[in-house]
Amino acid sequence: MKVVKRIILLLFVIIAIVAYTQYPKLNIISGYASKNMASTLFLTDRNAESVTLNDNDVPLIKLADVETTNEEAEASVFGLMKRKSVCLDGLGCILINEDYDSKNIIPKPNRKSSKSNLPFPYGDKNVKDTVFQNVNYNLLESALDKAFSSPEIQKTRTVLVVHKNHIIAERYIDGFTEQTPVLGWSMTKSVLATLYGILEYQGRIDLNKPAPIKEWQGDSRKNITINHLLRMQSGLAWDEDYTSMSDVTRMLFLDSDMTAGQAEKEALAEPTEIWNYSSGTSNLLSGILRDQFDSHQEYIDFPYAALIDKIGMHSMLMETDQAGNYVGSSYAWANTRDWAKFGLLYLNNGNWNGQQLFDENWVSYVTKPTAHSDGTYGGHFWLNANGKFPDAPRDMYSANGYQGQRVFIIPSKELVIVRTGLAEEPDFSINNFLKNILAAID
Repeated sequence: MKVVKRIILLLFVIIAIVAYTQYPKLNIISGYASKNMASTLFLTDRNAESVTLNDNDVPLIKLADVETTNEEAEASVFGLMKRKSVCLDGLGCILINEDYDSKNIIPKPNRKSSKSNLPFPYGDKNVKDTVFQNVNYNLLESALDKAFSSPEIQKTRTVLVVHKNHIIAERYIDGFTEQTPVLGWSMTKSVLATLYGILEYQGRIDLNKPAPIKEWQGDSRKNITINHLLRMQSGLAWDEDYTSMSDVTRMLFLDSDMTAGQAEKEALAEPTEIWNYSSGTSNLLSGILRDQFDSHQEYIDFPYAALIDKIGMHSMLMETDQAGNYVGSSYAWANTRDWAKFGLLYLNNGNWNGQQLFDENWVSYVTKPTAHSDGTYGGHFWLNANGKFPDAPRDMYSANGYQGQRVFIIPSKELVIVRTGLAEEPDFSINNFLKNILAAID
């Protein structure tokens, strides 16, 4: 009997340890499931069954049970760790915590959605029918066939290829159209950075000045500039691990104010000494951006007035956190054509139908390899400077997001390529995808 009692006691201790160490991780599972369900239902015309079977069909996340209303979603895991997301008109959905107060009103963005008779990308008319002699359209269609050939593995949802400002190939899976918004995840970082390029062009900010963080002024962190933050080379500590309760998961699933976490971190090195990819840095930049304006309303309006609506990305919506800060690391939605417009703005060096939004040199800035990134990262954009994708030109750069969301910009080929889906390497080969498309264009 003593042996049995000891075994039972040992099992009890093991269960207690597992519960103590793993229970907090349920915040990731129920929080992700709740937020993803709420945003997808609120911002697209898709249904809950589709989200459950596809978007939330992720290891562990699929353990969550989600209940929805018109503007809310609540998720739990076997009844534990219930997390709720609420949706607000013009602002998307927020994963709330115990500090949430519905009486604290976040300003709704003022948006301008003027119609135009111009064809894509500058207007709302149908795509202009143009045939390029240097494009092998049969090969191009074959490239798209391959991108969608294994739907259960590749999980490609949409592909759009734009050459010389004209759509030359476009395809969607069932349930998606040219109007369906897609979550860009970390492609949002590149959108956020562009707002800094616009502010710099307007003469309203100096990227080489120290970041205006009060808490840093008494120590070595006072030397961190906005440029260092845009290049992820601040030297600050940050753990970008999505499998545990790390810095990034605490920020996304627990924090009311997502701009604060990175600002509180200690310096591990001097600026430029190390490169460390950090979603906290992007949200810190969102907070710094907010401080450039006299009112919350001006901050909320700026991305739309200065960029999004100005280039006709009317389907795009940037979501905020509970404190009313844009989640610049992760939460921008747009349909595939509007993601392509973002790429075309860069392909055209900041000029949109005759209007310059940011300096031409801004493209050189974001595509300059950052020290210690092995040639893969610039200023909130990813690079191919080291030939990571050997069958794509070295001048290619891109906005990248979780599960293979991509906007590729290839100046030497006058190309913008958008791919969205639910899988990335190794299930979806980016190099083969690019190789197949590029083979069709001389």
